Amino acid sequence: MKSHIRKLLLISSLITLGITTSSKILSQSLSKPKINEINLYSKKSFITKAVERTGAAVVTIDTQRYIRKRKYPRNPQLFPDPYFERFFGLDLPYDNRQRIEQSQGSGFIFADGLLMTNAHVVDGSDKVIVGLTNGKKLNAKLIGQDFFTDLAVLKIEGKGPWPKAKLGDSTKIKVGDWAIAVGNPFGLENTVTLGIISNLNRNVTQLGIYDKKLELIQTDAAINPGNSGGPLLNSDGEVIGINTLIRSGPGAGLSFAIPINKAKEIAYQLIKNGKVIHPMIGISLIEESNSERKDNAVKVGYIVPNSPADKSGIKIDDILIKVGNKNIETAADVIDQISKNGIKKQVNILLKRRNKFIKLKVIPTDITNLQNN
Repeated sequence: MKSHIRKLLLISSLITLGITTSSKILSQSLSKPKINEINLYSKKSFITKAVERTGAAVVTIDTQRYIRKRKYPRNPQLFPDPYFERFFGLDLPYDNRQRIEQSQGSGFIFADGLLMTNAHVVDGSDKVIVGLTNGKKLNAKLIGQDFFTDLAVLKIEGKGPWPKAKLGDSTKIKVGDWAIAVGNPFGLENTVTLGIISNLNRNVTQLGIYDKKLELIQTDAAINPGNSGGPLLNSDGEVIGINTLIRSGPGAGLSFAIPINKAKEIAYQLIKNGKVIHPMIGISLIEESNSERKDNAVKVGYIVPNSPADKSGIKIDDILIKVGNKNIETAADVIDQISKNGIKKQVNILLKRRNKFIKLKVIPTDITNLQNN
């Protein structure tokens, strides 16, 4: 009897253990899908992470320009021609009412209360209003602008703390890298577009733009009106460029951005001096490639009259071999060496003219001096 009772107790304990184990296994099998489901929905794309890292530092820039309108006498038929007005010495009054021209662009905060944007976004503005992503709108004043690189720095009139964009290194980007453009196209705030880096060091003269001194990043990320001044981000959410230019045409448009390393250099000069010095010798350059020799030749295409290059004896069609200590392979090499040399200081130039090598010394000047010639 005792043996029978022990058998019954053993069987019942095994049944209980089996039920408990089964319930645990069932519980685990039911809970695992929930965990996987949570992980699945908690995953974020690199684009989302990049925008979350920098998006708060992107701002809307609204500009206002006041324009006064002429007010003529009650009889509009009397002296409608301004030449008659000046001939008779009339001093017609101005209307006190003003017409306001408004435009919009983008920018981003990179230091305490300081933001970068394009010079053309704020050019000629009488009032600048900065809109933050939290809905606040604050006035801003212009610290400085440089039209040759299309850069401007603004100071927000208010107290922080401010969200700040992390600046990357534009020398590390490569063709094919991801590119994320953030801005406010057509007034639509916080718009994000995705593309790749299509090309680097794109010379703007290839686009028919001759009044700018910069080489641009080319991207196929869509940049539309209102995106100007906004950041171009890498996959880590770091600013690698400033959206500045669109060149439309058949098929897809081309988008361009100022490399952030160049932008930082210009921005800090504007903060320190309110202006930027651009060393120049007064020449335009032409790159010629030779498929047989597999090398490039950088030739002088034009010389500004009375410029340092003109006074030193440089001629059109001269081939630049060396500037300073740098062997010249591209036009960018020449620009870089002249910029590093600075103004009011001699730079040695080795050139080739009709199979003859010539050494010259040239003292670069600021580009504004060339314009005044």
